[in-house]
Amino acid sequence: MFKPSAPAHNFHCREFKPSFSRFPSNTMPAIAKRSLELNDDEVMAVKSENAPEAVGSAGNSTPQRRKLRSSSSPMKLSPISKPMKLGSPRRRLSACANSSANGIEKYFSQKKVQTFCKSVEKSVDKPKWDPKDVKQISEAKEALHVSTVPSTVSCREDEQKRVLEFCKACIEQEKAASLYICGCPGTGKSLSIEKVKQALVDWAGEAGFQEPDVLALNCSSLTKTSDIFSKILGKDQPPKKVKSTTSALQLLQNLYSQKPQTSRRKMALIIADELDFLITKDRAVLHDLFMLTTYPFSRCILIGVANAIDLADRFLPRLQSLNCKPMVITFRAYNVEQIIRILQERLMTLPHTVFQPQALELCARKVAAASGDMRKALCICRSAIEILEAELKESNDNLNSSPVVDAFFEQQMAPAPVVKKPEIDIVKIGHMAAALSKTYKSPVVDTVQCLPQHQQIILCSAVKLFRRKKKDSTVTELNKSYIDICKSTLIPPVGVFEFSSMCRVLSDQGLLKLGGQCRDEKSKRVTLNVDEADITFALQVRTHI
Repeated sequence: MFKPSAPAHNFHCREFKPSFSRFPSNTMPAIAKRSLELNDDEVMAVKSENAPEAVGSAGNSTPQRRKLRSSSSPMKLSPISKPMKLGSPRRRLSACANSSANGIEKYFSQKKVQTFCKSVEKSVDKPKWDPKDVKQISEAKEALHVSTVPSTVSCREDEQKRVLEFCKACIEQEKAASLYICGCPGTGKSLSIEKVKQALVDWAGEAGFQEPDVLALNCSSLTKTSDIFSKILGKDQPPKKVKSTTSALQLLQNLYSQKPQTSRRKMALIIADELDFLITKDRAVLHDLFMLTTYPFSRCILIGVANAIDLADRFLPRLQSLNCKPMVITFRAYNVEQIIRILQERLMTLPHTVFQPQALELCARKVAAASGDMRKALCICRSAIEILEAELKESNDNLNSSPVVDAFFEQQMAPAPVVKKPEIDIVKIGHMAAALSKTYKSPVVDTVQCLPQHQQIILCSAVKLFRRKKKDSTVTELNKSYIDICKSTLIPPVGVFEFSSMCRVLSDQGLLKLGGQCRDEKSKRVTLNVDEADITFALQVRTHI
């Protein structure tokens, strides 16, 4: 039995010069060539791997470096040798692994890592849910509901940080300013602003500043557009009797134009959501609202939220001339990875696995290609759960439809081997495809799904051809792409004349566009006349259902 030897002195590998007289002469060139090809780290790795074999084979004629370095008589340094250069701790650790004990420790450490990874995987895995359980279905639908506010707003950390830093600077400097937040619907604008509002109040209390008075309102709920000034006035100062001839806007302008009587008046944070409802013909309300932040004694931090990206440029041109144009932060549409991450974080709160991963990916890809609206993705996932629920209900009704007939056949027929039908215990890609088809119903999708197989392959080849090349091509190039797809799917292609006639049929249906005055059908220019995303979605739905 092998016993680990005592650790040798920490000599560098280059300082040891063993004699090669005992090596066979024919092996020397190969060894030299191999050593020249490897760098120092690779040589050390090869030596550490071959160490146990070298120690175990005592009868081998080749002298092993481990045996020499672990001998009882320590080697002496050559007087002409250079000073030893210490590498990084990681390299020194690997270089010093010259005993079998180190190899055993490395083996068991790897075993521990593998065992730990397996235990983590087991702990992360969740059991599949029971879609027949009403409580579990309601919990899944509630987790995916639009009104359910998550604890954190994912994929919007940068935007929230910019808004929060803007508000902090205004409070620290006691300076009024305006901010305009824009983006497509369902990109997390309102939810992010709500989180920023709470974070700002908490920060002001911790930093020793006065907490700002917060007024959050939805402009779509106002009876008149000018009512917003009354809301701001009521928040800025206590209500009092005023003359009917003085409007709320004039009172605010006078208030922000005069020096306040108290030395420390609170800052006012005004969040106006759906700001585009304030757009009028003369744009006076919108202009006067942003002008409130330009008065010398104004303490107003105005944050406007709307969908239009160019609202400030189109409707507030005078603000730019007065050098008081609001700062703009754009919330871009969610991409595929962000949609999948948000859906998974919402589903993490559930104790069961509800969706097949491919189903979530299909939903994310379609929504990201269409609009990037996260609310639409949540609604589609809820619709997929409802489709699964209806499917289970229908299967149960079919099983319990005719108990008398089933009993008769059980008595008359001999018992046959029971083939157990796999239970549906998860929302699969077919349910998600049906929910997507229900949401994004379009005549193009229906037309593509009803086409014969070879016409669908022609559309597939057109999408593939135009995705990697220019927007249009010839019928000949489209035919080559069509033949390639047929060969890859083991489907016999049609002839050239039949291919040309099918292209004309697709052109008559408005799916393809044939151009050019050439008499030769092969030389005509062809291009897609519909969106390639509709074709891709239609064929995905047909494949997965």
